[in-house]
Amino acid sequence: MAAAPQGIFDLLSPYPPGWGGVLLVGAASTIAISAGAFIIGLLLGVGGALGKLSGNRPLGLLLNIYTTAVRAIPELILIVGLYYAGMDGLNRLLAAFNLPAIEVNGFVVAVVVLGIVQGAYMTEVLRGAILAIPAGQIDAAKAFGMGPMLRFRRVMLPALLPNALPGLANLWMSITKDSALVAVVGYQELALATRLAGASTKHYFIFFLASAFLYLALTLASNVVFNLIERHVRRGQPKPA
Repeated sequence: MAAAPQGIFDLLSPYPPGWGGVLLVGAASTIAISAGAFIIGLLLGVGGALGKLSGNRPLGLLLNIYTTAVRAIPELILIVGLYYAGMDGLNRLLAAFNLPAIEVNGFVVAVVVLGIVQGAYMTEVLRGAILAIPAGQIDAAKAFGMGPMLRFRRVMLPALLPNALPGLANLWMSITKDSALVAVVGYQELALATRLAGASTKHYFIFFLASAFLYLALTLASNVVFNLIERHVRRGQPKPA
């Protein structure tokens, strides 16, 4: 017997046989992957920027290789390479010590790989923001006897955030789209959930349109959050004309 035709609301229902719930779970996975990768990237970016500006030549050379290589290689190749080659290398190492092989979860791989990619871009964004700080402010902090950590927390961080936030916001928007690449290692997020729903029902237009609205909602919500943060870190500064 032929299946009864389904309307848009039936297809997008959050309950089976609708696919709305699958799309929402995929959207939640996209946010989780993006947030995890963004935090890792931020930590790597802060360390990378300070390392490049430290004057340590071997460290600076190592960080230059990292940022250049990661920005040169497409994220898709990095994800596939680190997942399969990294997994193979790790299991060979475990086998050498007579330890059982392991299989890393696709979510962990996605967060780590995308975090490494974000770290390379954030290193340059934060390095530029630090260089934009007037040298006199840092010299004054040194003259008051502030150590490197206190100087960073009290002087550099409040001064660099207004300069770095636009670039960081762009990287956040970028990572929410790049998270779709983790489908190649079998982890289901919004893009893969959309393709599955379309392939199962043959209503590709409806599900890709719904997915586009979810990405748009995520972008609008992100804009609100970053605008609030920027307003906070720029408090006391003159508003642009």
